[in-house]
Amino acid sequence: MSLNTDHIRVTHAGSLPRTPELIAANAANAAKEADGITPEFLDLLETSVVDIVQRQKDLGIDIPNDGEYGHTMSSSVDYGAWWNYSFARLGGLEPTDVDRWADAEVHRSTPGNIVLTSFPDRRDRQNFNDAYNDPSSGILAHRKSVAQPKIAGPLTYTGQDLVASDVTNLKTGLQAAGLTEGFVASLSPGSCARVANDYYKTEEELVYACADAMREEYKAIIDAGLTVQLDDPSLAESWDQINPEPSLEDYLNFIQLRVEATNWALRDLPQEQIRLHVCWGSWHGPHTTDIPFADIISSVLQVNAGGYSFEAANVRHEHEWRVWEDTKLPEGKVIIPGVVSHATNVVEHPELVADRIERFARLVGRQSVIASTDCGLGGRVHPQIAVAKLEALGEGARLATKRLWK
Repeated sequence: MSLNTDHIRVTHAGSLPRTPELIAANAANAAKEADGITPEFLDLLETSVVDIVQRQKDLGIDIPNDGEYGHTMSSSVDYGAWWNYSFARLGGLEPTDVDRWADAEVHRSTPGNIVLTSFPDRRDRQNFNDAYNDPSSGILAHRKSVAQPKIAGPLTYTGQDLVASDVTNLKTGLQAAGLTEGFVASLSPGSCARVANDYYKTEEELVYACADAMREEYKAIIDAGLTVQLDDPSLAESWDQINPEPSLEDYLNFIQLRVEATNWALRDLPQEQIRLHVCWGSWHGPHTTDIPFADIISSVLQVNAGGYSFEAANVRHEHEWRVWEDTKLPEGKVIIPGVVSHATNVVEHPELVADRIERFARLVGRQSVIASTDCGLGGRVHPQIAVAKLEALGEGARLATKRLWK
């Protein structure tokens, strides 16, 4: 995560819409299970990644990725691919028939003892229960049910071949497009630890086991000369998944364990090849119970990353650019604010994108702002709209560059 020198660089938060051919191939592979991945699928995956890297370059993206195409998406609407992909890369898991997005089991926290409740029992979902259960509301609509496993034995990393495919395909795409810098998204320890656990006795054992396992993926990406993006909604989104609402002190203690385990996983790895993505959950809901960014920003900045990606374009979090009036960005690091949102079908005007970029540049310096999206666009907005949003992102960055490098 080097600093800008002569322009505002552009990236995005990771997931991009898959083609119908890729989604169909994902479904076919899932149906085959033990038969394994076919050579035809691997060829399709490589071709698709090369194409999406070139398309990102054409849209003005300086730091592209593989679209997360190596992370299986169950359908064109999929809020969970960023998490579910890891199940094929971890040993110690046992299949279940439970879809945790629909599982209504209730867990209650007490002072000093935080536990995550089920997704349907989240406080935002309870506050807007009618809307969440109305298929015409647009919240979680048309999502395909996907079951998640549980931890039944020691966690190990078994995804060596899959991550090797991710990095090889991205490097092939970068070379074909004439680019040198790219990133691969990977699950954070704290988010990994959300999987149902029937093996580890304590929360600390669970989170550190996740850190040890996922470290192998981080290292493989970094050793390939790429940047790893740790997807970590567990730092912000977990607040809404605790019922009743905890004290801020209890919550900061809860995420401190995740921060420390993340740094354990990142030990001795170069910060300039690490970026952290923080979000409040990418589903299209009210988000009225999101924790303020100001309450957790000190914890976020403790993570040993070179760049920090966060939501800053949607109507629930755009105002939080002001946290940088009182928060000093560590020297040599960058922020990667969302200046285009996944949460609306309305395409941002490039002038608005430029205004958002300039606000951050005035506070932390033009050299330290990389323009991005709030969250992944894949699985959240229609492919045509995703392209238009990336186009607006690139054009807005060019406008901001003209103003900031007069």
